[in-house]
Amino acid sequence: MNLIIIFSYFLVVNIFAALVFLSDKHKARKNKKRVNEKTLHLWELVGGVFFIIPFMYLIRHKNKKISYFLVSYFILALWIMFFVFLREKLFFN
Repeated sequence: MNLIIIFSYFLVVNIFAALVFLSDKHKARKNKKRVNEKTLHLWELVGGVFFIIPFMYLIRHKNKKISYFLVSYFILALWIMFFVFLREKLFFN
């Protein structure tokens, strides 16, 4: 049951993060007010990084902006370290 809740959380967060990211791309093309990068990174921090990073390359958005790129990959590394730590605690304790 807990795994279903965790999976559902990540699915919902990643879908919303992807929609916000797609919205920013659309606004960039239309020269409208953009989504703040801090907002995009916040979505990554809460778990949306797993859809945002692939979308950076699929829709070619923010993948050449080094500052955004580095922060996004740092957040991804934090999530990976968290999952490795969690795995160690759950299965090897």
